[in-house]
Amino acid sequence: MPRGHPAFDLFVRKLSQRSILTEDERQAILSLNGREMEVEPHRDIVGPGQVTDTSCFVVSGLAARFGQLRDGRRQITAIHIPGDMCDLYSLMLPKVEWALQALSARLTIVKVPHRDLAALCRAYPGIAEAFWRDCVADGSILSQWVVNVGRRDARMRTAHLFCELGVRMEKAGLGQRTRYRLPVVQVQLADALGVTPVHMNRVIRSMREDGLMTIRAREVHISDWAALATAAGFDEGYLELRQEARRL
Repeated sequence: MPRGHPAFDLFVRKLSQRSILTEDERQAILSLNGREMEVEPHRDIVGPGQVTDTSCFVVSGLAARFGQLRDGRRQITAIHIPGDMCDLYSLMLPKVEWALQALSARLTIVKVPHRDLAALCRAYPGIAEAFWRDCVADGSILSQWVVNVGRRDARMRTAHLFCELGVRMEKAGLGQRTRYRLPVVQVQLADALGVTPVHMNRVIRSMREDGLMTIRAREVHISDWAALATAAGFDEGYLELRQEARRL
């Protein structure tokens, strides 16, 4: 089976943390290819209401899923890291209601044709199951984000986001939960947490003064993981990354 884009090793790693894949299934995913492109920061990858025939895989950098109001204001509803197929659900629902945008200064993605993903699902039911489980986990994460902006105060929701990203980065092999790169600006964090940029700055400053965490040169340093997780009320179970991989 021919080798596809080398970055799909990251995708197989992520899927394998939740689903059991046979060697044939792993090789079939690794044979995927697509059109690689770099996206400028703040540029939409897929716009609201657009019909797409591809799903976007994050190779490097960060992407965001967002909803947009008529006056242009946006609420970030997910942050996607390398290894994420950030709109895998569009294979089933090609008209995009939750659009995608580049967050970091350098975002590289691969657009994978839906026809290739559909062919994999038809040929390998185990891959279809893994894709399904990945989308279910994505829904679980979104539910926590709703709780974050709806019920947690600004300090608690900020701590929760940094804990979540730390665990996801660690599991993806992109750092440690207590130290990882986060190439975003505070305005973008504010859009993800439903606060003003000024309040975002105050919360991060207070967390630094309390010895919980710092951000230097766009790198997060969590000084006291246990204290930060307690402040957030964080339990990583909703990420579905610490349990045994499954197969129906």
